[in-house]
Amino acid sequence: MTTPKEVEIKLELAPASLPQFKKIPLIRALRAPQRSATEVSVYFDTDTHKLRKHGLMLRVRRTGDRYIQTIKVSGNSGLFERDEWESEIASEAPDLDLARGTALEPLISDKFRRQLKPMFETRVRRTVYPLTNGTHAIALTVDRGKIDTGVRTAPLCEIELELERGNQTELFEIARELTCALPAQLALKSKSERGYELLDGEQGAPVKAAAVDLVAGTSTRDAFKIIGRACLKQVVGNEPALLKGEPEGVHQMRVGLRRLRAAMSLFGGILGDPQTAAIKAELKWLAGELAPARELEVLMKRVLAPVKKRHARWDGVPSLSRDFAERHEAALARAQNAVKSARFRALTLEVAAWLETGEWAKPQDDLVRDRGDLPIEVAAAEQLNRRRKKIRKRGKALARLDAQRRHRLRIQAKKVRYAAEFFAGVFPGRRAAKRREKFSSALERLQDGLGELNDIVVHEELITAMGVRRARTSRKRAFAAGLLTGREDARLDAAMAAATAAYAEWAKVKRFWR
Repeated sequence: MTTPKEVEIKLELAPASLPQFKKIPLIRALRAPQRSATEVSVYFDTDTHKLRKHGLMLRVRRTGDRYIQTIKVSGNSGLFERDEWESEIASEAPDLDLARGTALEPLISDKFRRQLKPMFETRVRRTVYPLTNGTHAIALTVDRGKIDTGVRTAPLCEIELELERGNQTELFEIARELTCALPAQLALKSKSERGYELLDGEQGAPVKAAAVDLVAGTSTRDAFKIIGRACLKQVVGNEPALLKGEPEGVHQMRVGLRRLRAAMSLFGGILGDPQTAAIKAELKWLAGELAPARELEVLMKRVLAPVKKRHARWDGVPSLSRDFAERHEAALARAQNAVKSARFRALTLEVAAWLETGEWAKPQDDLVRDRGDLPIEVAAAEQLNRRRKKIRKRGKALARLDAQRRHRLRIQAKKVRYAAEFFAGVFPGRRAAKRREKFSSALERLQDGLGELNDIVVHEELITAMGVRRARTSRKRAFAAGLLTGREDARLDAAMAAATAAYAEWAKVKRFWR
């Protein structure tokens, strides 16, 4: 029996944009009447969030006198596609007898029935605009209302595009038209996920990388989709924290970008089309917009803060500190402006469309098609072997490398570390897991050591440039800059020793892949 699936794209927007929505030619041209109704949806789970931990959602939605029970499950099927089971029930209480044959059935027991309780609810005014032509039928829904946990509330305003007939390409075309006309942002969190965040008091918190659920036997092409989706979710998920000015939000969005770009490098053999090249260019733009804010944050925290605490009266230090604070504020504003821009909104949607329906997934070249069909364990082992050799070759000469070549080695180490994380489930077994843990831990220490060396170089360049920025205070500023760069330079030998030791340790670790 085929599992029913929900295929939809969500877009978030401010309520103030709704009048603009109604003026879009796509909406004004509709002949079928819109339908509006008030809906109250109650989400159920146990106190230990058993359903959430299993990637399940149980909801009862009331519209007028009708109650609809919905069970959804998230997994590797996609960011926009979920297994879904719906049943009309008699009352507001879930009917678990109707959960037979669904993903929820294995969890049902007498104890589970007793523990199940309401967690939070959504109250929305829902308006449905049917979009239908000869090739597709799409339900365009506007939801405006709130999420309520009983303790906290959060506003809710989003557009949902649900595919009823047709394909995902047509769904993304409609989403593009909407995002071109409105300041609407791709949303990758479900109402359920947002409700749990509100329940935990973590709304808008920085989002770290989630584990990638890959298993042996998955095709290389499908493996890249799964990895890319996880990376994109981290990038989009850190938008709220970054816009609030949280340094960790900037950092974690950069991590998501680096992981995505690393994955594109690791899977380069199946990604040689022009569309991918355009995506790479836009990701590089975004990384460049975020980098100054993170670099200055690290400098102020690790270099200036300790000096200000111990040597606040050094000539030039207060002036230099103030200027760095202003520069960091400007860099953060630059990052926030980038993420608030139409370019960012278009980029996230295009990356999503590229992952789900891109040219790379339908190659015309037989060789590229064969590479994509390979089991991921074969492609992963080839990549890990090849890149491990590169690191070993360059790492042997670490002490003789200049700053630029050390930086390239650091990037290689970072890619291999991400690869070890991506491919964790591809090489199962206790022995492989122990070796992978040693491999990743040693590689992380090498990456940290090389990162410290790179930070020293970056900090010295930033401090030197700032020290001579204003002629009026050039002597004092130059003196303070000299003291700071001297302190950074003094760390060089220790950082080099730590990186060299980390490399020697990593080089001895056995491979965890076959």
